[in-house]
Amino acid sequence: MQKSTALNTFDWTTLFLYLLIVGFGIMNIYSVSSEHGITQLKFFGLAMIIFTMIMIFPSYIYDTYAPIFYGIGLILLLGLFAFGKEVSGAKAWYRIGTFGFQPVELAKISTAMMLGNYLSNNSEEYGDNKFYMGAAIIGIPSVLIILQPDPGSLLVFGAFVIAMYREGLSGFIFMVALFFATIFILSLIIPPVVITICVVGIIGIILYKNQNLLKESYNRLLLFSVGLVAIATSFSTNFVFQNVLKQHHRERIMVLFEGEAKYRDTSGYNLLYSKTAIGSGRFFGKGFNEGTVTDGRFVPEQHTDYIFCTVGEEWGFLGSTLLFILYGLFIARIFTISENQINVFNRVVGYSFGSIFLIHFFINIAMVTGLFPTVGIPLPLFSYGGSSLWGFSIQVFLLLKLNWNTNS
Repeated sequence: MQKSTALNTFDWTTLFLYLLIVGFGIMNIYSVSSEHGITQLKFFGLAMIIFTMIMIFPSYIYDTYAPIFYGIGLILLLGLFAFGKEVSGAKAWYRIGTFGFQPVELAKISTAMMLGNYLSNNSEEYGDNKFYMGAAIIGIPSVLIILQPDPGSLLVFGAFVIAMYREGLSGFIFMVALFFATIFILSLIIPPVVITICVVGIIGIILYKNQNLLKESYNRLLLFSVGLVAIATSFSTNFVFQNVLKQHHRERIMVLFEGEAKYRDTSGYNLLYSKTAIGSGRFFGKGFNEGTVTDGRFVPEQHTDYIFCTVGEEWGFLGSTLLFILYGLFIARIFTISENQINVFNRVVGYSFGSIFLIHFFINIAMVTGLFPTVGIPLPLFSYGGSSLWGFSIQVFLLLKLNWNTNS
């Protein structure tokens, strides 16, 4: 009787949605390459072994030993600089024979656990002070990822800020980050002098409309500091763009402003044929294993980062919409489970994982449809790759375990 009750408290809905996404992903990978499809099926089999192990181990070890897991994650990231293999301009992989392993997938999990461990032990600390250490926990692996450089994974680490926001981080941080990101992007196409005039104008309007609020010296200092940093960001954008980013990174950004046709022989090639494949699927698609662009192998990395163009070509608008709904239900389910957690560690870990899935899904779809630069972001649980599938699967399994332990 107790065994039946325990099974009833397990979240079968999330596991079912997980299996649907993984199964549909393997089907599309097989359509691109039967060899890769079979290999992905083997990766999934190993994921089920990992699932069993996570369900067997007691839940407390993930919180108690989070610092150890975090340290292992950092060591693996550091080891890349000595033993890593460069792939697509980033030294982000370990190679053992024919097997490749990307440690950033484990670093995402260990960082979430460490962040949850810290915030759960400091949940009573007042104001934003408790988040300074949280920012450091996120920042250390982020710096190592910048140095690889792996801009795609760096963007994903922004997901942890959403978890901190849920625990009380001021929304002002989001506004400032969005403001500076906008300044940087606009400075690529608008002269810095024009940006400066606009920033000064905005500051003037704020001073005029909020005279009482800005009587305090702290508020005035904060406003002028943000303005000065925004102007400095605008004037430094061109230097960063030309001297920090590599040529293929620069081209991937400029494709957004100048179109993929101009870069069809370099960074725009993937996007050009990806959009062609998606558009050719029309409403119902061409059918499983009937995609002409897919069969012609026109899109490099179509089984990994660009797997969605296979969905668009073979399953059409209808199949793509169903996949969107499936991901929407899955991610919403993760956030719902996380919100229902009383334990701070469980909630932070759940929100971190849900945010990682959300950012991966959003950026990948935007990337293959030309709304975001190509940054090497796989479609979670769907793109080919053992370390990617296992990394995302572990996130799902850990959340299921933590939630099951709470309800059983």
